[in-house]
Amino acid sequence: MIELGVNIDHVATLRQARLTFEPDPVWAAVEAHLGGADGITVHLREDRRHIHDEDVRKLRDLTQVKLNLEMAATPEMVDIACALRPEMAMLVPEGRHEVTTEGGLDVAAQEARLRGVVERLGDAGIVVSAFIDAELAQVEAAARIGVRVCEIHTGPYAHAFHAAGRDARSPSVLAEIDKIAAAGSAIVGLGMRFNAGHALNFYNVQPIARLPAVRELHIGHAIVSRAVFTGLRESVREMKRLMREAAASGA
Repeated sequence: MIELGVNIDHVATLRQARLTFEPDPVWAAVEAHLGGADGITVHLREDRRHIHDEDVRKLRDLTQVKLNLEMAATPEMVDIACALRPEMAMLVPEGRHEVTTEGGLDVAAQEARLRGVVERLGDAGIVVSAFIDAELAQVEAAARIGVRVCEIHTGPYAHAFHAAGRDARSPSVLAEIDKIAAAGSAIVGLGMRFNAGHALNFYNVQPIARLPAVRELHIGHAIVSRAVFTGLRESVREMKRLMREAAASGA
C-alpha cells in the first residue's frame, strides 16, 4: 500500500521568520501522524535555515512513525545521522543559494565517495536513499553504491503539469510521467525501493501515486500551505486520501 512521508521543514521556516519557538516541528509531526502520515521527513541543511539539530533530536526521541533525514553527503551530516539513527537517510544535493533542492543528486559523477557514505550509514543500521533524477544512468549508479531506496525527483513533472494548465493528458506531462515510470521500473528491477517526491501537490499527485510499484511519496510544502487554512491533520488526511484513491485505481 502506498505510503506518505510528510516533510515538515516549512513549519520550522515559519518559526524562523520570527526567530522564536513556535510553531514547534514536533507538534507538527504529531499532527501529521494523527492525519495518517506514515513517516516524517526533515532536511537538516548545512546552513540550518529551518530545521535545527535540536529539532531532529526531539523528533528522533518523540515521533512514533519513521523518521527520514534528508542530508548532504558531508562528514558532518554523516556523523549526525550515525549518532541519531533515523530509520532512513536520504542523500540530496545541496546549494547555499537555492530556495529548495533544485535537482537530483549526481550519483554517477561521485560513486567512489558516495559508496563510503552509504556503507557508513548502513553500518549504523540506517536505510539509505538517494534523491535522483529520472535517468537510467543515475538509477544504475545508485544500485552500484548500495542504496536501498531511490526517490525520483518529480519537479520536472510538476512544472510541466503547471505549465500545461493542469492537464494530466498533455503530451509534455505524459512524457515526464513516462520518464518517472521507466526509472521506477529500473529501480525495482535492480532490487531497490521506488519512492518519489518534490513539488507534488493536491492537483498533480494522483498520476504519480497511480504508477506501478511506487511505494512512498514525500510531500511537504503543499501540505503545510493548505494546513494554514484547514489545519495540518486535515491537510495530511486529504493528501493521503488522494494518493490511496489513485493507487487503487491504478492497481
